Amino acid sequence: MDQKLLKILVCPVTKGPLIYDKKNSELISSSAKLAYPIRDSIPILLESEARVIGSEK
Repeated sequence: MDQKLLKILVCPVTKGPLIYDKKNSELISSSAKLAYPIRDSIPILLESEARVIGSEK
């Protein structure tokens, strides 16, 4: 993931920063508790494509 691109990308839900998870090929939004997939080196920043994280009860 290009670090310059990562600096300008934000979560479409919260407008907060995203954290690159290289192992899972995802961009993580801690504030929205969503993980956006990266497919073919393209971040898919659609809420409908994101998976919910940290929802342990």
